[in-house]
Amino acid sequence: MFNHKFDQAPNHTVALNWFLLSFSGGCINAGGFLATGRFVSHVTGFATLFGVDVVNGQIEAAIGILSVPVFFLFGAFLAGLMIDRPIYLGKKPHFDWVMGLSALCLFIVAAAGALPLFGNFGDELSLRRSYLLLALLCLASGLQNAAITSSSGRSVRTTHLTGLTTDLGIGLSRALTVRSEKDRFSKEMWTNYLRAGSIAAFVVGSAIGAGVFLRFGYSGFILSGLVATYAAWHGRKAKITAHELLDP
Repeated sequence: MFNHKFDQAPNHTVALNWFLLSFSGGCINAGGFLATGRFVSHVTGFATLFGVDVVNGQIEAAIGILSVPVFFLFGAFLAGLMIDRPIYLGKKPHFDWVMGLSALCLFIVAAAGALPLFGNFGDELSLRRSYLLLALLCLASGLQNAAITSSSGRSVRTTHLTGLTTDLGIGLSRALTVRSEKDRFSKEMWTNYLRAGSIAAFVVGSAIGAGVFLRFGYSGFILSGLVATYAAWHGRKAKITAHELLDP
């Protein structure tokens, strides 16, 4: 899962694992939205809500909602310290630590929601009550996204689709350009397959996740927690080939 470059020869096992994490990203986003009315696996919406709250004179709410994406950033930062930094220094990265921490965040959300510390699932958003929930989900998403970004040579995202969709559009255009060059064309099409598959997996994860969360409430985050645990187990093996993950 974590020892394969994005532009290497096709490895369908690696692709399926990446798709699984995209599926999980869709589940997390669906669960966060159904629980709070906010998307949590990307940060764009929070910036928009900040502007809306400022215009409505809700300054305290605006500052609070704008601070939530900092946890996504913090998750990516932690992942960089545990993955990119060791790779740069020629040491072993800790994909297992990163994905294990992501899983822990999701399990904490499921447990706290069952108590229930966040109120009833789907209640109207109360930033005071739901702040920890949003923070943990953003942190988990930031950790996961950074782990896959690092292992894929900064070409795959599993928690949001904007950049991936842009890359797919450019990739399809590039494939048309090099269609007469067999090797380059095959590489471009494999890359586009991974991007399209990740997008489809995210959409499917959102749909299935919505059904799971509507049925089980906060306990639905256990599903994504199990996926992250599976990825953490795979991350242990990635330590063996740390120096091969990224170009110097």
